[in-house]
Parts: sequence; C-alpha cells; structure tokens
Amino acid sequence: MSAPVILTVTRTFAANPERVFDAWLDPGQAARFLFATPEGEMVRCEIDARIGGRGLIVERRAGGDAHHRLRFEAIDRPRRLVFLFSADPAEEGEWTRVAIDIAPTPMGCTLTLTHEMDPAWASYEEQTRKGWTMILESLGRITETENG
Repeated sequence: MSAPVILTVTRTFAANPERVFDAWLDPGQAARFLFATPEGEMVRCEIDARIGGRGLIVERRAGGDAHHRLRFEAIDRPRRLVFLFSADPAEEGEWTRVAIDIAPTPMGCTLTLTHEMDPAWASYEEQTRKGWTMILESLGRITETENG
C-alpha cells in the first residue's frame, strides 16, 4: 500500500487568528473565498459549524456546477480546524482530510494547511496545491482589508 500524498501550504496573514479562523466557518465569508474562482458564480454555501457537521459549497462554472463537501472532525477556535473533503467528481465515500493550523504572530497569524490525499490522487497534487494557494490568497484579501 502506498503512503498518502501530503501537501502543505502556508501563508502569513496581517489579521488576527480569530478573524482568519472564523472566515472558514461563516457561510457569508466562506462563499467569497472557499472554492471560489474568478470566473465562477457561488450559488450555495451551507456550513453546519460543529463536529460532525457538514458543509456544501457549490459554484457555477463554465463546465457545470462544482460541488465541494465538508465534514468537520475538529473545531478548536482559533487554532485548529480539521475536515474531511470531497469534490466533484468524487463519490460520497471518497474523502480526503484537510487540517488548518493557525498560530499567532506579532503582526497577525500564520496559517498552515495540510491536505492528506489517497495515493490515487497523486496526479492532482500540483493542481490541488495551486487551488489551496489561490484560496488562501482570496482569504487574505478578505481578512486583511475588511472589518468583517
């Protein structure tokens, strides 16, 4: 059996850890950065922010609606968020694990995102890294330039 693919993306924010953490669980904020693409239109963002709770984010794209599903495993505000993740075209049972760790810094915080994927998804590693990098850049624009 092959080892899982583990990719890590880190970004520093000029915003406090609570602000950055809360954006992940607030549907209004999450709809603006989580799986949002420049050419897409967010049509649904539901987040049940509790352990065992689920999330569904749907963006209308040129090729059709993209569904992103979440299932929360750990919520430790403002330090750690862990969720299972599934995206089209994956089936309901094909989950990967995403952990978000946030550490305070003198100027804000540093977020480290770790995505653990089945080896079968290894060919998607670079595409996935680019996607998370884009998401964190969008999160930065929201949290660093607005009051909420």
